Formats: sequence, C-alpha cells, structure tokens
Amino acid sequence: MPHQLPRRVQKEGKVLRVLLGSAVNAAAATEPPPVRAPVTARVTEHRRHHGSKPISMNFQDIPVRTALQLIADFNGFNLVTTDSVQGSLTLRLEQVPWDQALDTILQVRGLDKRINGNILLVAPAAELALQEQKKLESRQAREVLAPLETEFLQVNYARAADVVALLTNENTRLLSERGAIAVDDRTNMLVIRETRENIDNVHRMLALLDIPIKQVVIEARMVTINEGLEEELGINWEYRNDTRGQHNQTDGNFNVNLPLASEGGSIGLQIAKLSGDAILDLELAALERENRAEIIASPRVTTSSQKPAVIQQGVQIPYSTVSDSGTNVEFAEAFLSLNVTPQITPDQRVVLDLVVTQDSVGEFIPQADGSQVPSINAQSVTTQVLVNDGETLVLGGIYQQDMLRRVSKVPVLGDIPVVGHLFKSTSDTNRKRELIIFVTPRIVHDNI
Repeated sequence: MPHQLPRRVQKEGKVLRVLLGSAVNAAAATEPPPVRAPVTARVTEHRRHHGSKPISMNFQDIPVRTALQLIADFNGFNLVTTDSVQGSLTLRLEQVPWDQALDTILQVRGLDKRINGNILLVAPAAELALQEQKKLESRQAREVLAPLETEFLQVNYARAADVVALLTNENTRLLSERGAIAVDDRTNMLVIRETRENIDNVHRMLALLDIPIKQVVIEARMVTINEGLEEELGINWEYRNDTRGQHNQTDGNFNVNLPLASEGGSIGLQIAKLSGDAILDLELAALERENRAEIIASPRVTTSSQKPAVIQQGVQIPYSTVSDSGTNVEFAEAFLSLNVTPQITPDQRVVLDLVVTQDSVGEFIPQADGSQVPSINAQSVTTQVLVNDGETLVLGGIYQQDMLRRVSKVPVLGDIPVVGHLFKSTSDTNRKRELIIFVTPRIVHDNI
C-alpha cells in the first residue's frame, strides 16, 4: 500500500491551495489557535411583553454549570446543582428572555428546575420526578397513618350545606378519602372527622369564605308628574329612547338593552342622575301640593350584594271562568314592577341591573264558554347602570294618558229633561302624565 502524504486544502479568494507533506505542519505552526468566545453575557434592561428581562449569550463549549451560574447571578438566585449536572454546550442567544434561555439550556441537557424563593435547584428531570414521587408517597403514608379527629365547626354567614358541597366537590375537594363531613341544618354547624392537617385547611377556608355579605338599601319612589316638570326636579336625561325621538348622551357608565318598541307603545327608556344637591322629598311634596305630581309609592327594601330585590305596584283584575265544577273567579295581574340587583364594586360604588316592567289591561277576549278573559299588554326594559353610593338614579319614559271629561252647566236649568243640554257644555281633555321612578342605592356599612 503506497505511503499517503499529509495534505491540507486552503482557499484564498479564488485560489485553491493544496499543501502536501511538511508544508502542512509548517502552515499549522504559523496559524493562531482558535479563539473561544469569552465567558460573558451581554445584558440589557429592556423588558419583554411577558415581563422577563432579556439576556444575550454567545458561548462555545461552555460548561453547563457556568451557563446556569450566569443566569442565576443575573437574577440574584442562589444556584444549587446535583453531581449529575455535567457536560458543556455551545449557544448563541440574542435578546432572549432569561427564563426562556434557562428552559432552553435545561431542555438541551435533559435537566429540570425548581425555584423556591431565591434558590434555583437544577437536576436531571428524572431525579427531580423521582424525589417528588417519593415525597408524595411519604405524605400519603403519613395521611393513612395519621389519627382522625372529630371537630364541630360553626358556620356563621354562609349556608353549611353550601360549604359541604364545596368541600366535597371533585375540583375543590379538601377532604381525604378517610375523611367524612355532615351538616346540622338546625344550628348551621359542620361535623367533620378528619386528620388535623385537613381540619386546619378547612379552618383556613372558612376564614376566607364565611364572611358577612355587604348589603344595599334600595330606596324607590314612584311618581307621576305632568309633562315638562323634569327640569324643576333637576333631571337631565343622559339617555333617551322613546316614541318621541331618540337622544343619546352617555358617559360610559350605561349599558342599555332596549326591546323593540311597538307602534303606540307607551314605555321607552330615559336615564338620568340627579344634578346638584336637590332635596328630592321636599321637591316632590311641593309638586304634590300643587296637584302637578302624585307620589304613588315609596318602597324601601334591603338586599344583599348580587341578590335581586323586586318592587311591584299594580292591580289584580277579576274575571269569571266556567268549568265542570262551576263558575270560578280568577285574577289577571297588571303590575308596574322594578327588579333591582345591586353589586358593590371594590371602590364602594354600586352596579345596578334594572328590569322595569309595565303591564296594562288590554282587550277582553271572548272564550268558547261565553266568558271574557282580559289580555295583558306587557312591556319591559333592561339596563345596567353604575352609580355612586347614595346617588339617585332616575328612570323615565313610562307615559300614562287620561281622558278627562268636564261638564259645565247652569244650576237647576242644566238638569231639566230634554232642554237641559241647552244650559250646559261638555269638554274633553286628553292629559298625558309621565311615571318617574327614582332609585337610590345606599351601602349598609354596619351590620343590621
């Protein structure tokens, strides 16, 4: 077999040079040794969108432990590694979030991490999984061997049955397989038999959840007024949608859901907040004395946050029905109702979910048995409004029309049969009045 001379190929521009024999050794002696990237990292303080500071690293054959120590120093961590963390790697990262760079290094070397406070623990993923499996088995063994204790827990504000449902739910379960819990509905008390650790967990849960729910007093005033008196009461409509036209002037606190109005409908939606420090009760009393307003009702109800309160005002209309058992009297309900669900916000304001419903009596519909059943025209409006504590919200747009007949006559002569009409006159007046609902939520700051 012929002797092979050492050879080396070099490219200089467009010239390809082949070195043979001793020329190869001479060229190698004159070339500088390869330069490795310095063990440094360029760090910038600019933040990425996820909040981690980016880091730039450019290394060749750097030990894994050294790369991990750089990242740990960058974040002020104390680094702990096991003896199994060995080897080196080459990497080039430009402006990469430090946590992503760390995960990349760990993935390449089959490692995993655990961060506890300012301590960064790095070990092979299999070792960490085995350690955690042993901890879990040890904990389960302690739970099996731990003695069970019985304790009676008083639930003060929540329903004990609701607490039990939360404790036994598969997603939020705090009881072990050996544990048991029961409810005494009469005293609203829990009877729990569990390990001391799990009983303490239930105590901590109750301390967070078994708290009094804030309450709201809803003051409502239902008033009918003559048209054009809104300004006298300090009302400046911020949202209007009724049969007379539309006007919008919202400030971002109104979320209105309006149904389609039918032709001739008498309910729309007008929302306002009282401007200034108007003394509402005095204003309404003065208008009532002048026969320009009438206070229909002034209900006041107390409800919990996110619990509905219903205020109704109306009539029940009797009608007869015929059945095999005879004639029965039933009632059709025609109500003006206000359904209010308050929600207290963290800044001590109140979100009001309002549903206003107006029922009116329609035509009487003949039935097959000869009876007549009244129809009920139902109209409703739904809205959501954000108001301050104690601020008065005004709902308008509900109109009532009354036909007034006025008879003027000459005494005695106007009552004479046949010719009496010559001494009297009749005039019909169509009076239109608006129903205004004032709603004032007040947060109850003391237990009642």
